[in-house]
Amino acid sequence: MKITVFLAFVLCLGAKGLAQLQLDQIMRGPGFVGALPESPEWSVDGKLIYYWKKHPDSLQKTYYCHDLSQKQTKVLSKNEWQDRWVWTSGADQLNYLRLHDQKLQCLDTKTQQIKSYPLFSNAIWNLQVQNKAQTVVFQQDQSLFVFDLQNGSAKSLVSYQKLTPVKRASDGLSQTELEFFESVRKQALQSTKFDLPTVKFISFEQQGALQVDPTARFVLLKEEQQPEEKATEVPHFISADAHVYNEKARSKVMNEEPSQRLFLHDLRSDSLVEIDFSGLTQMNAEERALIIHPAIFAKTKPLALLDIRSADNKDRWIVCLELETGHIKQLEHQHDSAWIGGPGISSWNFETGTLGWLRDAQTIYFQSEASGYSHLYTLDLQSQTKLALTSGNYEVHQVLLAKDSNSFYLNTNLNHPGARSFHQLDLKKLEIKPILSELGAYEVQLSPDEKQLAYRFSTSTQPWEIFTCSLKNPKDQVQLTKSTTEVFRTYPWQKPEVLSFKGSDGVEVYARMYTPKSQNKNGAAVLFVHGAGYLQNAHHYWSYYQREFMFHQMLIDKGYTVLDVDYRASEGYGRDYRTAIYRHMGGRDLQDFVDAKQFLVSQHGIDSNRVGIYGGSYGGFITLMGLFTEPGTFACGAALRSVTDWAHYNHEYTTNILNTPKVDPEAYRQSSPIYFAEGLQDPLLILHGMIDDNVQFQDVVRLNQRLIELGKKDWWMALYPVERHGFEYTSSWTDEYRRIFELFETYLK
Repeated sequence: MKITVFLAFVLCLGAKGLAQLQLDQIMRGPGFVGALPESPEWSVDGKLIYYWKKHPDSLQKTYYCHDLSQKQTKVLSKNEWQDRWVWTSGADQLNYLRLHDQKLQCLDTKTQQIKSYPLFSNAIWNLQVQNKAQTVVFQQDQSLFVFDLQNGSAKSLVSYQKLTPVKRASDGLSQTELEFFESVRKQALQSTKFDLPTVKFISFEQQGALQVDPTARFVLLKEEQQPEEKATEVPHFISADAHVYNEKARSKVMNEEPSQRLFLHDLRSDSLVEIDFSGLTQMNAEERALIIHPAIFAKTKPLALLDIRSADNKDRWIVCLELETGHIKQLEHQHDSAWIGGPGISSWNFETGTLGWLRDAQTIYFQSEASGYSHLYTLDLQSQTKLALTSGNYEVHQVLLAKDSNSFYLNTNLNHPGARSFHQLDLKKLEIKPILSELGAYEVQLSPDEKQLAYRFSTSTQPWEIFTCSLKNPKDQVQLTKSTTEVFRTYPWQKPEVLSFKGSDGVEVYARMYTPKSQNKNGAAVLFVHGAGYLQNAHHYWSYYQREFMFHQMLIDKGYTVLDVDYRASEGYGRDYRTAIYRHMGGRDLQDFVDAKQFLVSQHGIDSNRVGIYGGSYGGFITLMGLFTEPGTFACGAALRSVTDWAHYNHEYTTNILNTPKVDPEAYRQSSPIYFAEGLQDPLLILHGMIDDNVQFQDVVRLNQRLIELGKKDWWMALYPVERHGFEYTSSWTDEYRRIFELFETYLK
């Protein structure tokens, strides 16, 4: 590979500002751009706004507090940050609770007084407010306790223990001893100040958080059966003592799905029943594995909402659980022949989605892709009437119910697929009123009284900053942060054009184009493939890929045309776009890049023989598939941290799209680059961190051996021994992108 002198750009800070970009500068990322503010939060009294910034050259955070009345910002110590009280949007709480320094602390939101209860020497968790904020239930191991906030007293509620013996503890006590002898249990729990709870022996292993209804009468327990899995190991070759250490990491794709069962314990009658889901639509005769999300209790009635999905993620049910009877009523069923997903819709095990009660406990709200786009719906429990509150070819990305339950606040891409705007939806008139709608993206937090907004805002060339405004006069905004560096602000950043072109199947594909000045245009182009699959990069706000954004600015300075493509499976374009890769990754998504090249050649004068492609993670995977299955289409490619065999990736992400290897081996074969390596004929650069615990290093090692055995030429590998999936060190970033640039300079010019 020809070495091109690239780093010798001249830094000129005169009247015209920064004349040219330097690679080692922009690869500093936040160190060059500036430390951008994250996660604005309101104090409980609505007088302060908290946020933090990550230090540009480390993983350390700096914490800030802005006083609205004083119009002053100060830096907080870590202790001051931990001592803050933060408003939870949509909360209806008299008392705010937290665990701090092994104490239960309570903030009275009316008096702003803090009470502290030094109760615990053993770890407690899972705080649940009960009885109109007069008591709180908390969990210790698999035991529940009730604490009275008025008199500071605690009493036991119940403890769950499995009947069958388990392995003996290291001190020689067995589970059987704990079950049989009160004296042993008392010794084991002597560090608590509570009475020993009544033991409820159960036939299964209770997993995770126990849920208690607002009256502290009903408890929901969950059993989870995980298929046997084998963890992988990530070797660390660089260490302080020069020894190699193995880090335990995730397992690969499994052939079996996890499953859960739900049990209801009525403490008043001491009855324990398993909730029967066999009558759900499309459960079929044979039992299907289910994933059950945490229940949402009604405040005024003994009812709970359950969001349930099949473990294969092709069905989702919303049901109402009658706590007094244990019976369920199916309210909503969603089915997708590919997989359930989309904004606000439960998907993976840890994603609950948009779901809740309206004030009357007679109506629920949720999101669905029934129309092809994720929209907001209500459903009346008695009449079963379902009402679409939003509709159209756009998606609802965030939903917040107002405290009076008369309106919703929504974050959507209604104005443009590549923008995020903030709206108010009136439930009586069913009218959507724009509040914040400038071209860009908003991330909004309402104040406790819902009269003010704190939000992050960015455009494609202006990174995220924090602003405030009143809800009534949103245009009268105040900027709280100015985070970019002076050197960043001196460069004339080009605003890329967000456009669309027709895919070969007639579907509109959005992209973001960086165009060089006509006198600099060299006739070559670079296609960038974003990662994650379900992510968006052809948009009007600050890119998650900020280093790549700046790198593309450098490329256009050198005469290259650059196109970021939101290929099929990208976020923001509805269900059909999202699921177009089902059973074949590297099919329709890759074809969008073949079509993108043709678009550049036919519409923008690009030389067909001088188009390169690169990307990381899923972008690296597409790059490999492009060079392996479409030889001659791309003049060269750089594949960063690439998946090479989907059977070696994680279970949750992969099985949504490809099912399991046992059920659908063909999907894995047609989607994995390692099966097509013989097609390589164009120059390929592979780059990978050696301690990557996401797309693991072993992926490219296997591909490396495959290319060797095939006798392939004109491919290179660069390895980064101390880097994970997301690089941390500027030296690694700089080396990586120097190699990518040299690849383009060699084979595209």
